[in-house]
Amino acid sequence: MVAGCTMCLGPEGDAELERVQVWEDRLWRLTTVLEGEVPGLSYLEPKRHVPHITDLDGEEARTFGDVLARTSSAIRRATGSELVYVYVFGGGIPHLHLHLAPHRSGDALNDSLIRGRQSETKLPSGATRIVSLDFPPLPVAQHERVRDQIRQVLAKHGGTAETNRSGVEPRTYRRSSRNRYRRSRRSRMRSG
Repeated sequence: MVAGCTMCLGPEGDAELERVQVWEDRLWRLTTVLEGEVPGLSYLEPKRHVPHITDLDGEEARTFGDVLARTSSAIRRATGSELVYVYVFGGGIPHLHLHLAPHRSGDALNDSLIRGRQSETKLPSGATRIVSLDFPPLPVAQHERVRDQIRQVLAKHGGTAETNRSGVEPRTYRRSSRNRYRRSRRSRMRSG
């Protein structure tokens, strides 16, 4: 427990955050709000003080997937929602908590990762390509550097750092007049 952390107070801190506990086990707890735009909006959090998702370790890390699947499935069944959005922001209260938001078409939830105006194109696969109209795309070289760094970090911890198994790059590139490769279509992707 960390002094000053409302979430570390457990049920005693729930009133301030306008929520009630609906489930717990030895490591995790789930709370649900009782007012707002989305019935069933819930928060999954470890009982132990873990500031951010990047700090998750030990038993909480080992049980995370199972607990997330069980709680989000229960929320979906209980609310009759089409799916449950999972948000992790980390910029507010420095105690890891996942927002589990049951979603139905036409409700108040925002399903976008990009802020501002957007252009959407439906792809043959059913996915939607989302392109920001307000923020310029970052250089492809910057994306490639970060991709390579992620692979290197993960390879140190086991597993395989390999490229796309199909051997096909997910987007096509064209050569620019400055002899660099640029993405022919810069975008963010979300599944259908």
